[in-house]
Amino acid sequence: MSRTGLQQALDKSAEWERHHTPTVPQPILEGRRRLRVLENDVAGRITDFAGSMLFVYLHTLWFVLWVVINAGLLVAMGIGVVPWDQFPFGLLTLIVSLEAIFLSTFVMIAQNRQSAIADARAQLDYEVNVKAEREIARLTHLVESLIVHQADLEVPSSEQPSQ
Repeated sequence: MSRTGLQQALDKSAEWERHHTPTVPQPILEGRRRLRVLENDVAGRITDFAGSMLFVYLHTLWFVLWVVINAGLLVAMGIGVVPWDQFPFGLLTLIVSLEAIFLSTFVMIAQNRQSAIADARAQLDYEVNVKAEREIARLTHLVESLIVHQADLEVPSSEQPSQ
């Protein structure tokens, strides 16, 4: 390879991005609905709170007070709070069931949010991988050109003049 051949290889290496087609598969992101900002924010806050120990403590306190009041223990102690939900606590069961329905919905919304974040990361990973593949291919081509050029510059030992 002559000097002009090396220059051509360097020029081709500089324009490699235009000629290179990536082989990294693109992530599948079709069929995803974008969450609105307010919807996303509210669901995130509710899910974050529902997944905290404060939520557990508040519910434990609420259930204990509900059972103590409605089991008639406060009336027996003379405090005078009248029970409104007799055993087996049907109203409490209804409230807890409704809360579970709503919380499961918010958990699914939060999972969709996490899925959207994962999709964005996958897209960024794809773009990085394409750029890395492109650069590696360009550098490989350049190294091959340099090896060929160096081999052309070296004179075989049989052609060297004897001294």
